[in-house]
Amino acid sequence: MSILCFLPPYFESIYILLALRDNRLCKALVGLSLEELKTLSAHFSSCYLTYRKNNRVAHQRKMGAGQKGFLPTPLDKLVFILLYLKCYPTYDLQGFLFGLERTRACRWVKLLLPVLEMTLGHECVLPARQIRSMDEFCHAFPGVRDVFIDGTERPVQKPKNTRRRNKMYSGKKRQTTRKVVMMTDETRRVGFLSLSKNGRRHDKRLLDKADIVRHITSTVTVWADTGFQGINKQHPNTLLPKKATRKTPLSPEQKKENKLISGIRITVEHAIAGIKRLGCMTQSLRNRRPFIDDTFILLSAGLWNFHLRRD
Repeated sequence: MSILCFLPPYFESIYILLALRDNRLCKALVGLSLEELKTLSAHFSSCYLTYRKNNRVAHQRKMGAGQKGFLPTPLDKLVFILLYLKCYPTYDLQGFLFGLERTRACRWVKLLLPVLEMTLGHECVLPARQIRSMDEFCHAFPGVRDVFIDGTERPVQKPKNTRRRNKMYSGKKRQTTRKVVMMTDETRRVGFLSLSKNGRRHDKRLLDKADIVRHITSTVTVWADTGFQGINKQHPNTLLPKKATRKTPLSPEQKKENKLISGIRITVEHAIAGIKRLGCMTQSLRNRRPFIDDTFILLSAGLWNFHLRRD
């Protein structure tokens, strides 16, 4: 199948035009298949118009007036922002690929990020950021029997301020990071993401701050790793690997049980790997806008859930 049937004839970047001919190259470029890109572009178009109407300045001209820009169609805009998230280039490189100045590329990124979030929200694939009741948990995880909890970190640029650098330093990763705690179901779908915090904080502390465990129904089994010691006191139906100490090493039976639990818990590791397919989650965070790391991981999780639903 070729995407050229709905590409505009004046699409500027010849490299992107050639890449969108092939499904494999399309995935490498924007992180979605041709079918997924086509489906998402239809909803992205209506969300873009809605966003621009709701954020227009009173004295601006009528929408559509004036000279056509380098991103004339909604598909061009969608490819632009998906390529930015997948490859995470600098604004200079992003502008070069689309024939824009770096300042114009920066403005388009700031404009299109909330549009993409609105689109994924209409697709009902964005994970919850807060769960305050059992009803909200059932809405985020409908008909689930098992949930898997784990934390993940992403690197950030090292701050010049020593105090901020120490707060962000993760002893586990040996670099400055930002961390979130996520919860998935048995299909690898991300249903919950905590707010991003500094990498120095412990996984269990972030989970307690999110205050979600007490809203999980007792019929649901919670699977976690040794970084969440004590969660079994908050939720009775919890499975944790046994943790060895210097005086009490693990027996062969306990090691076998830990291996079995780890084999089942691999589901959440696959979900983390799915989120980190995008370069904005694996490369060091360069953006200085407030809460931009939260936006990146939310969109990455939404695109992963969208991929699972279309798979």
